[in-house]
Amino acid sequence: MSEYFTTKELAALLRVKERKIYDLVSGKALPVRRVTGKLLFPKSEIEEWIAASGGRLSQPARAPETESPPLVMAGGHDPLLEWALRESRCGIAALLDGALDGLARFRERGCLAAGLHIPSRNATEWNVEAVRRDFGQEPVVLIEWAKRTRGLMYRPSKSRAIAKLADIGDLRFQSRQPEAGSELVLAALLAKEGLRKSELRVADLVERTETDLALAISGGRADVGLGIEAVARQFGLAFAPLIVERFDLLVWRKAYFDPPFQTFMKFCASDLFRARAETLGGYDCGNLGAVHFNGP
Repeated sequence: MSEYFTTKELAALLRVKERKIYDLVSGKALPVRRVTGKLLFPKSEIEEWIAASGGRLSQPARAPETESPPLVMAGGHDPLLEWALRESRCGIAALLDGALDGLARFRERGCLAAGLHIPSRNATEWNVEAVRRDFGQEPVVLIEWAKRTRGLMYRPSKSRAIAKLADIGDLRFQSRQPEAGSELVLAALLAKEGLRKSELRVADLVERTETDLALAISGGRADVGLGIEAVARQFGLAFAPLIVERFDLLVWRKAYFDPPFQTFMKFCASDLFRARAETLGGYDCGNLGAVHFNGP
């Protein structure tokens, strides 16, 4: 038997909704471990917690929705986003270690916004399904930032063209970390072609950013990877487009109206930002700011 409860299992044990478990974790009232973006609860420590608390679901007296999260942008990595955060002088730091990592940090109020590119189960929609599931009753807003072209990048010197995942064959495929949204996109694309990741010759080490992915391929540590067009162009890699994904920003509603985020969004609407996006290539920022989900 597993030594850990999942969130769903613990909620059933305590006869509460899963949202209550997330609130307890956010208030540091429960023993918890975080593994690849998931919350796991050690059974022995949970039993001790229940005995010590008498089963009362107490947590620090505070109103999470009124707290100011740190000035941090978490979530999926994007070179244009990193540049815009710096260039706008908005004061928001970047901690871009994967869309699922961003969701976990956002849930714990460890960031004011998270960049997401999470496909739905049928891969026809982006981010809304995940946000509604985890934050459907929270004061959050999901706004569009940009659409990005994602595809297979590889060194032009390869003897054959690569147009789809089935063309990779025995070439070394460079993965990202499990928390990266691109791994979810990869799973959807593999399923569409009737393939499994185990059929790819995956490199031993993962790369944690879009830039590091391109560096691994251009440097010869891997042969092919699933990345965004902007980075492939930056490193002179061949690129075969496979999908256009929507990169949204999930932000706490109060933080949306505060000066740091407003400064950032104003910069993203500037001619300088649009020129940079066009120079990098593979971006469509024409729907910047469109609201795709608005919590209660």
